[in-house]
Amino acid sequence: MSAHRLVLASASPRRAEILETLGLEFEVRPSGVDESSLVAEDDAAFVRAVAVAKLTDVLESLDDPGAFVLAADTVVCIDGKRLGQPADDDDALRMLGLLAGRDHVVWTAIALGQVGRGFLECRDVETRVWFRDADLQELCRYVATGESRDKAGAYGVQGVASGFVKRLEGSYTNVVGLPAAEVVGLLLEHGALDQWP
Repeated sequence: MSAHRLVLASASPRRAEILETLGLEFEVRPSGVDESSLVAEDDAAFVRAVAVAKLTDVLESLDDPGAFVLAADTVVCIDGKRLGQPADDDDALRMLGLLAGRDHVVWTAIALGQVGRGFLECRDVETRVWFRDADLQELCRYVATGESRDKAGAYGVQGVASGFVKRLEGSYTNVVGLPAAEVVGLLLEHGALDQWP
């Protein structure tokens, strides 16, 4: 599909799985950016800032002319709060309590750059998700599965937590962590892919 090297600036196994499902060849090089130091009032602006910071961090560490870097950030938003990955199981339970019986928005930003050209573009994708009602015991049992520990909003839509999701509006893979169609479009438009599939 492409003669260019593609680097994923993320340690997320779910993002890697999505790229693999798309048939893309890539390598993983996680960013060391401290997300807590970034501030933005607008949720979309926040995920864009984090994705661009991750991109810049990894892009500056490469010396392979022409290599492309793809970075991403995902956040779950409800009631003016941004829910990233939970600090512990109690934090996961708190987050899930906010989401139960309500709808929320998942934002993911994807940023692309190329060694020698620098930053190319950043796009954000919004998906709305509706959870059914769930009582405390049910949420506790879900947290006990361990699935919530490394996921924004403390749930994995592709796993056990699919039993909470009544419906969603927008990109499903965005909720998993990487909006597949938007990623393919971005890579094609900037020449990171010559063709797809």
